[in-house]
Amino acid sequence: MQIAAFFDIDGTLYRNSLLIEHFKKMVKYEIIDPALWHTSIKSAFTEWRKRVGEYDTYMLELVETYYEALKGRRVADLEFISNQVIALHGDIVYKYTRSRILWHKLNGHKVFFISGSPDFLVSKMADKYSIDAYRGTSYLVDEEGRFTGEVIPMWDSDSKDRAIDELVEQFGIDLSQSYAYGDTNGDYSMLCRVGNPIAINPAKELLLNIKTTPELAEKAKIIIERKDLVYELDANVKVVSDDQLHI
Repeated sequence: MQIAAFFDIDGTLYRNSLLIEHFKKMVKYEIIDPALWHTSIKSAFTEWRKRVGEYDTYMLELVETYYEALKGRRVADLEFISNQVIALHGDIVYKYTRSRILWHKLNGHKVFFISGSPDFLVSKMADKYSIDAYRGTSYLVDEEGRFTGEVIPMWDSDSKDRAIDELVEQFGIDLSQSYAYGDTNGDYSMLCRVGNPIAINPAKELLLNIKTTPELAEKAKIIIERKDLVYELDANVKVVSDDQLHI
């Protein structure tokens, strides 16, 4: 049986979102009308940036515009933009996660990406880091190579759980000896499935779920990377809620 490492990308390896970067490039080249940023997205982005709004609200507004912009467009016509995203941003990663990918390869482990970002971007990131296999959100195309507007998600916990099942069967993976790396609650199932779960700069919802799942809390590592330091914690780290913040 093989040992594997399952990596989320956005917020776990890459220090932002590949989808957001692709969206920005589409705005830059006016594939997406720049006015849409100001009319439907900028407000949610500003609220989130000030830490008074939710990231999920901002992403929901952005993703809906993104879906509509892709619909009917040929995949080949966007290839230049997709390549630019990886060329310009593929190295902007957490040094801890990058070093872990190398460590797993040196130890002969299989390395997989399971990401909510578009599969046509995840595939390029997988090529860049010489990953054994990947799963991303599928943006379906018709027989003429045009995006249909239909999407098969890979950002939620259930979808990632099914992806792991496929990879386990395909590669003969021993999950009890394997590793998983994630940062949001969409990665919760990945962390639960393996013997060595690692949460990278975890969102509050994920951290709380780790703390309240005894078998996961017992074995999970919490990694915080800020500035030029990497901190390793356990699941006993205190979570301070909004109503506990004092001036």
